Amino acid sequence: MLATMTTDFQASLFTSAAVEVPSLQGLVRRVTLSDGAWVDVARGWVRGADQVFPRLVHDIPWHAERREMYDRVVDVPRLLHQYGIGDELPHAALTAARNELNRHYAAELGEEFVTAGCCYYRDGRDSVAWHGDRIGRSRTEDTMVAIVSFGAPRQLSLRPNGGQVHSSHPLGHGDLIVMGGSCQRTWEHAILKTAKAVGPRISVQFRPFNVF
Repeated sequence: MLATMTTDFQASLFTSAAVEVPSLQGLVRRVTLSDGAWVDVARGWVRGADQVFPRLVHDIPWHAERREMYDRVVDVPRLLHQYGIGDELPHAALTAARNELNRHYAAELGEEFVTAGCCYYRDGRDSVAWHGDRIGRSRTEDTMVAIVSFGAPRQLSLRPNGGQVHSSHPLGHGDLIVMGGSCQRTWEHAILKTAKAVGPRISVQFRPFNVF
């Protein structure tokens, strides 16, 4: 099933290039939000991402999940996989990305990104609802969550807790967004469903220890 979703995707949308994960110095643009929250954005950070995408599709052991929501159990509208502390990542570009994130944010974060959660959005019907990563230390402490995107662009929407949509960031092929400061506690983010014809997207979320 996964192969049929990506057979023509790369050839029709992206050109080949050598895979490179350059230094973030000078590439990052910071957007200040409210209540001590901020996001950093680096467009096209992973270069040659067209070579990475099909490897992630086929090499990550994707699985579907069902979760209880209100009074019923529903399908999670995306495929998932989690790489824990010490797990080998499925592509050298992800290892290089994590290494550069740890180097660039070492002083500000004060610890390393150690886990990698992966989501496969197969089309516009796949989504993630409004939420903050508030399990673990992120409930009470400032932290960072770094997201690298591969594949078709999707909008990452942001809003203050319970408020209206404040900003929307189109995350494209090889783009990076880092949510920092109080963002997980005081803001929410989502990938909303869309009726537009969109191709598949993979997001890789790098997190510090005990942040979910």
